[in-house]
Parts: sequence; structure tokens; C-alpha cells
Amino acid sequence: MELQVVKEIEHIREMIISMATMAEEAVRDSMHAFLKLEPEKAQSVIGRDSEINSLEMEIDKEIFECLALKAPVASDLRFLFSMQKINKDLERIGDHAVNIAQSALNCIGLGQSMAISEIELMAGMTLGMFGGSVNSFIKSDTRLALKVLKDDDQVDDLNRIMSRQVIEIIRKDINVIEGALELLRVSKNLERIADLSTNISEDVIFHANAKDIKHHRSVEESA
Repeated sequence: MELQVVKEIEHIREMIISMATMAEEAVRDSMHAFLKLEPEKAQSVIGRDSEINSLEMEIDKEIFECLALKAPVASDLRFLFSMQKINKDLERIGDHAVNIAQSALNCIGLGQSMAISEIELMAGMTLGMFGGSVNSFIKSDTRLALKVLKDDDQVDDLNRIMSRQVIEIIRKDINVIEGALELLRVSKNLERIADLSTNISEDVIFHANAKDIKHHRSVEESA
């Protein structure tokens, strides 16, 4: 039974990695569509969302069956619970990528490019956090996970800066209000992706150290 559990957990782990790759590609493509006003990229992200949703349900089913039928031991239980939460976070990241793609289509319809340097910086940092969280899962590397936790405050700061920028953009030209509000929407979605990346990193630490650091984490104490 123990060997069967190991094989099943590895199979689920590989599915999680595949889903993470799909979600990361969706975020990259949605931001490309927003910054470059490319409707094909945006429609592609929206069209691929059903694949992420289907994989999320398949992974959830596999985890449930492993928990119910394979009687995993404590360390395996922790890993399964961590993967269950990561699975849901990846699906939500895919949803936020769709939101960004929809904002891209809205800006294309308005003929307004909102490609300002701050949103590009925020996108780069968010993708870096997401990639770091996924790599920390793949490598079971808590140091990578801790770096993601440290970077989260910077993305939060950028989101606040973006709110002020949008107010200034609208103040200068009321005709771009719709595009400016889409910019704000994209900023908020990036901030949520960064938060979900933080969740993934916290779950990596939970699995590795048997320590739940949500809501009361100290990066130094968790190292």
C-alpha cells in the first residue's frame, strides 16, 4: 500500500506542475495582450481557461481518492493537503489571468493602451513571485518560498501606487476614464496573483517544516 501511495502522490504532483505551467502561461499571455493590445492573445487565454478548470477538478478527485482509499501516513497527508490547497490557488490564478485578458479586450475596444511603466514593473514582479512559488514546490525549497513571502510587500506597495496613478491619469484626461479603470482592475488582479503565490509558498513551508505560518508568519523564524 505504501508504494501505491508514493506513486499516486507523485502522479498528483506531476499534474500540479502541469497546471502551474498552464496558469503561468495564461498570466504571461494575458499581460502581453494587455500591454500590446493583442486580441488573439487575450482570446486564447479566455479559451484555455476551461482546460485549467478541468485539470483542477481532476486533481481534486485524485487527491480525494488517495485520502479515502490509500490511507496515507502523516507526512504524506501533509503533502496531499498542501497540494489540495495549491490546486485551488492555481485555478484562481487562472481566473485572474482571464480577468486581465478581458481588460485587454476592453482596452482594445476603446482603442486605449494603458501600457505604463508601473504596471509592467508590477507584472514582472508578480510573475517572478509566481515562478518562485512554483519552483519552491517543484524543488521542495523553503528558501525560494521564503523569498516569495518577502517580495509580497513590494507588490502591495505597487498596487497602492497604481491606485494613485489611475487618479492622476483621470485627472489629466477624463476621456480615458474607462481605460484607466481597466488599468486599476489589472493592478488588482496582479496583486491577487501575488497573494495566491504567497499562499503556495506558505503551503510549501507547511509541508516541509510542518509549520503553518499563515496570518502570523515571521520570515526569519520560518527559515
